[in-house]
Amino acid sequence: MSKAGPNSSVIRPVRRQDREAREAMLSPLAMRSTRSAGRSRPEAPDAYRTGFELDRDRVLHSKAFRRLKHKTQVFINPEGDHFVTRMSHTLQVTQIGRALAVALGLNEVLTEAICLAHDCGHTPFGHAGEAALDEYMTDAGGWRHSDQGVRIFQVLEPRNLTAEVLDGIRAHTWRVQPPPQTAEGWVCRFADRIAYLNHDLNDAMRAGVIDAADVPAEIVTALGPVRERSWINAMIEAVIAESCRRGRVSMDANIMLAMKHFREFMFEKVYQRREARAQADRARGVIHQLVEHHLAHPGDIPDSYRSEDSEPLVQVLDYVAGMTDRFALTLHDRLFRPRGLV
Repeated sequence: MSKAGPNSSVIRPVRRQDREAREAMLSPLAMRSTRSAGRSRPEAPDAYRTGFELDRDRVLHSKAFRRLKHKTQVFINPEGDHFVTRMSHTLQVTQIGRALAVALGLNEVLTEAICLAHDCGHTPFGHAGEAALDEYMTDAGGWRHSDQGVRIFQVLEPRNLTAEVLDGIRAHTWRVQPPPQTAEGWVCRFADRIAYLNHDLNDAMRAGVIDAADVPAEIVTALGPVRERSWINAMIEAVIAESCRRGRVSMDANIMLAMKHFREFMFEKVYQRREARAQADRARGVIHQLVEHHLAHPGDIPDSYRSEDSEPLVQVLDYVAGMTDRFALTLHDRLFRPRGLV
């Protein structure tokens, strides 16, 4: 083996242009960073990072992302250390999304940026908090955490993200139309549902809400014995195989049907069980009182989390939506001295 000369190096910088050139090997379905629709405010390109790599890093360093570690996924303010939080959910979605993107020849970095950002607009107390804020916006089309995520990165913590990442945040929820404009956005949709169904089932079994014997037979027949890892693998493989067959991001129809039954089972036995509904009602009460207090006392909203160009109600909803579970409970306790949610 020859030795490197005194002026040579086995390491050289991999610059942005090199990274962009590598994207030529991706699938025709993939979004190349050089074909991005760009940013709302033009800026000089980075010497080393592609546009989507910049977006990923900007999301990771945002306050909204950091707050996810103290936001509820399903079980509100759980005492156990192993229950899924919005942060751990986000990381699991990102891992599944990257696995799918690599297997399908899509843009892994764009997928990662979308997945990391997709839930940054979520409220405290999970979907119970979202439902509470939605009640204030019925005349304006409702309140969605996906729209709030876009608002965070455009207005409240402006990061000047690319249009493709913002679109992926907007459309990661299945009920939102129009659907994602990129294959990577579709990957996030599937990764989100695969992640939350499986880890929520695991949390529910850990909490003693259900056990493996409760899972309907048609789901077990399609996915195999109840094991989180094997079910995730089966769903990922179903997306890979069907996407390759159809030429767009899709899932095998049989597994998709099983996932539909799985979701219905989770809603009936976990998300909407009597205890969960009672806890969600108490959570909505906390959110309502916090909103009403700040509508009456707008000066209590910190300047660092206020958009002066927005109407008072939107300013209040921005502030309350950004709270973590524990901050909301602590503030509510200070203002109203409740007994808590549990």
